[in-house]
Amino acid sequence: MTAFPRQRRRLGTSDLLVSPLSLGTMTFGRIVTPDEAHRQLSLAFDSGINLLDTAEMYPAPEPDAETFGDTERIIGDWLKASGRRADVVIGTKVAGPAPYTRHIGSGRMRFDGPTIREALEGSLRRLRTDYVDLLQLHWPDRSTNALMQLGYVPGDDGDAAAIEETLEAIAALIAEGKVRAVGVSNETPWGIWRFLEAAGRAGLPRIASVSNAYSLLNRAAEVGLAEFLHRDALSLIAYQPLGMGMLSGKYEDGAPAIARLTQYPHRRYTSPACQRATSRYVGIARRHGIAPADMAIAFVTSRPFVTSTIIAATRIADLRANIAGAATPLPPELLAEIEAVHADLSNPSH
Repeated sequence: MTAFPRQRRRLGTSDLLVSPLSLGTMTFGRIVTPDEAHRQLSLAFDSGINLLDTAEMYPAPEPDAETFGDTERIIGDWLKASGRRADVVIGTKVAGPAPYTRHIGSGRMRFDGPTIREALEGSLRRLRTDYVDLLQLHWPDRSTNALMQLGYVPGDDGDAAAIEETLEAIAALIAEGKVRAVGVSNETPWGIWRFLEAAGRAGLPRIASVSNAYSLLNRAAEVGLAEFLHRDALSLIAYQPLGMGMLSGKYEDGAPAIARLTQYPHRRYTSPACQRATSRYVGIARRHGIAPADMAIAFVTSRPFVTSTIIAATRIADLRANIAGAATPLPPELLAEIEAVHADLSNPSH
């Protein structure tokens, strides 16, 4: 295996040192069986990865009451059996308000103190640990255009918690030793500014990281967000670098029977524009003698504002290949061809 995953980078201004690759676990317990998940966890951490990405609402796609929390339980079983808790930086997430999260807890819909404490305590039980390293807010609880919404339409924030209230709740958990750092996910530049401003003004915990989608099919993070990351010492934990597998090229000649988008089609990556862009990116990789997945992941990991890239796979062989190819050199002429496609088909999956 390459030495690349064994590198360590500081997460924001926190004391957490993380690998440039993270293991994504979203499908553990749905597409990926517990036994396969344990094999993937062992492979990832044997290869030098130390950052684990999960969430209380997983497994997904299609989270439901019957499987709620199963992903964290699978991870907790592996942590207990392997005895490797000290080697793992666990990042989990508190679910935000949405129709598909009403089965969680008491149907809570805001990031207030009781919500966040209830979520963390549940995650700790399932993960079989007494602390998590990174507690993230899965998406904003205010009204905004996160999660694939292109246009901003002013809306009613309803009962959304004030950002100060949210950070006060997390500060209490940090003081108790149950959380080491705080992050946000699927957040906008305005939201990031408000978190930073509230922390600085009131002496509350400063966010260390932002986990947003970033790939050849979605480079929206380069506009607005990347400057925040650079100037304010924040870390981007990029998810879906392969566009749910689209950029691997495996859907080019017909969908495999066992694959995420075959079993759970997702409009973010199955639009005609995404398919056209994917075909062109896959063609670039193949002309240069590079595996399409290697090119796609290496593009993300090579961006100066990306601290860690979340990789995930249905099969352990694909995970092994993704780890090995993550630092593939991309020559200038290949990068120029990528930019030409991006100019024609910008961010088709945003």
